[in-house]
Order: sequence, then C-alpha cells, then structure tokens
Amino acid sequence: MGILSNLTEEIKNAMRAKDSLKLEALRAIKSAVIIEQTASGGGGDLSEEQEIKLVQKLVKQRKDSATIFRDQNRVDLAEPEEAQAEVISAFLPEQLSKDKVAAIIQEIIIQTGAEGMKDMGKVMGIASKKMAGKADGKTISTIVKQKLSS
Repeated sequence: MGILSNLTEEIKNAMRAKDSLKLEALRAIKSAVIIEQTASGGGGDLSEEQEIKLVQKLVKQRKDSATIFRDQNRVDLAEPEEAQAEVISAFLPEQLSKDKVAAIIQEIIIQTGAEGMKDMGKVMGIASKKMAGKADGKTISTIVKQKLSS
C-alpha cells in the first residue's frame, strides 16, 4: 500500500490518544480498503491510483453528508462528518491550488485545440487523469466550463 502504508500505525496512535473521531475515520478507510481488496477477487494490494480514488470517494461522502446535515440545520451531525473528512483527506497527495488547476487546464485546451463546450468531455478526460488525486473533480469541471464557455 502506497499512501495508506502507515494506516495501521495511525490507528494505533489514535487508540492510544483516545481520539474516537480520528479512530472512526481511520477505521472507515481500513474497512473500505479491505472491501475493495476482496471485491477485486484477489487478496492483493491496491495500486496507488486505486487508493487515491478510494480515499477521494470517502472524503466526498463525508463532505456531501455534512452539506446535507447543514441544509437540515443539523450542525451536531455535520461537524463530525467534516472532521472525519479532514482526517481522511490527510492521506491524499497535496492538493493543487485553483490557479494551478486553471493553468493545467489551459495547457490541455491549447494542446487539444478544444473550442467550446462540445469539447468538454475530451478536456475533462485528460484533465482528470493528469490531476488524479491532486484536485477535486468538481473543481476541475467548474474551471473547464469557465474556460470553454469564454
């Protein structure tokens, strides 16, 4: 395991510190990894790309849940979800700034010769692969729409 190589040690540290919130988030990662490993047929390790996608999915789930809870004025439920998202996102590679994402997307648009929204799929495919784990898909999509519609 690449990015999750120290997961077991982190779980032990959270247990020692009696940090139940962090422990719950770390156990969620471990559970998702085990499920993914057994679902793929073999008991083998996940590739680093698979690990990144898995961690991104967990962070997105927590953030979506927190948004829903906040919309329903349930701050008591939203805060733990946001805190767990923060703990889980620590396992992701460093995220790119919006300016850096915009610069990369501009390069891709120039390279592909994209002209308008009809080429969004082409640009998104390349951008998503190039920035996998380093930028949120929603951010990439928003910036691609801005660039292609102007």
